[in-house]
Amino acid sequence: MKSKTVICEDINKKKFKIKAEELIFRPSVYGLLFKGDKILLSKQWDGYDFPGGGLKKGELIAEALKREFWEETGLRIMPDKLVTVADSFFISIESRKSLQGILIYYICKNPRGRISMANCDVHEKIYMSEAEWINIKDIRKIKFYNGVDSVKLIKQAYAMFKKK
Repeated sequence: MKSKTVICEDINKKKFKIKAEELIFRPSVYGLLFKGDKILLSKQWDGYDFPGGGLKKGELIAEALKREFWEETGLRIMPDKLVTVADSFFISIESRKSLQGILIYYICKNPRGRISMANCDVHEKIYMSEAEWINIKDIRKIKFYNGVDSVKLIKQAYAMFKKK
């Protein structure tokens, strides 16, 4: 029987054909925090991503989101509403291994603290800069580093946020 293959993308959107059995499963969770007509985004390389990251074994989704958001932004948050869940096949920047990601996105609320990179790990400090508040009107103009339609996701989450 022929082995199933999938297409994985690296950070530069270069595509690689990978055997499914070689994939490493990686669930991750990301937060969308709004303040008026702005969203907080993690600055990475020459673009942006949502604050968040991988779940550790035994960690609850909400725990992982709180930890990752704090590490990348310095802010303590509370997960609020689930926005969406997406699939992504990608090549890890650190390990160069092929990953099958399950990406979970939440609106966050009740931010406490000050924006800071003090809690980022050594590797993250190489490619990340301090998180920035970006006007919703400008999201089409910026580059995103992730496997989802970020503009569509932000619009969907912003509509949910405004309904409060």
